Amino acid sequence: VQLQAFGGGLVQAGGSLRLSCAASGRTFSTYVMGWFRQAPAKEREFVSTINRDGDRTSYADSVKGRFTISRDNGKNTVYLQMNSLKPEDTAVYYCAAYGSSSWLRKEAYAYDIWGQGTQVTVSS
Repeated sequence: VQLQAFGGGLVQAGGSLRLSCAASGRTFSTYVMGWFRQAPAKEREFVSTINRDGDRTSYADSVKGRFTISRDNGKNTVYLQMNSLKPEDTAVYYCAAYGSSSWLRKEAYAYDIWGQGTQVTVSS
């Protein structure tokens, strides 16, 4: 499977954005999907993950209650709805996938397929 993330942009603090990650191939539903982000001069960090069926999710504490991950296996797409954005949410956001198990993983090294990233900038 190949991944392409889009939907980033410039938004004021308190605003919202929805990121999408479109996957090619017929096996999208067999992958656990995740979102990560990387700010300048910082390491890539976990944001959220969702299981194959879309009924289990996990979030980083920093985004819990503000971000919502979801997926549509019929459209081969995973989404990240981001509300109440803060300047510290500014980063390049990456979607990622792994299919070796059904566990929800927060470690970037567990994911073996990555999209190209989309920039999110939140102004104060």
